[in-house]
Amino acid sequence: MKSTVLFFTSKPFSESPSSSSSRFTSFEKIHIIFPEMDWQGQKLAEQLMQILLLIAAVVAFVVGYTTASFRTMMLIYAGGVGVTTLITVPNWPFFNRHPLKWLDPSEAEKHPKPEVAVSSKKKSSKK
Repeated sequence: MKSTVLFFTSKPFSESPSSSSSRFTSFEKIHIIFPEMDWQGQKLAEQLMQILLLIAAVVAFVVGYTTASFRTMMLIYAGGVGVTTLITVPNWPFFNRHPLKWLDPSEAEKHPKPEVAVSSKKKSSKK
């Protein structure tokens, strides 16, 4: 019995290579559907999450206090958490406005790698 299943390969998850009807791997399909979020997008998502949760908490508290209903307050806050999740969790296109530009491997070899300075002095322990 031959086992040819590898994780994150370009081959399909089957034993016969001729049964490949898809030209993308499952990992590539995930990146097509959900592109990666850039650093500024992550910062924006974090700020939006904090602002929206704060607004939901304030609105829920005010409405719950005026109606004297803890249940109403929790339902409004739960709705705010749901709306915040729908806005901040998916990788919306506006979270990827500043994509990173990576060097090609051939270009990266031309640039020297940074060297770590190693100090040979040891700290002496005082008694």
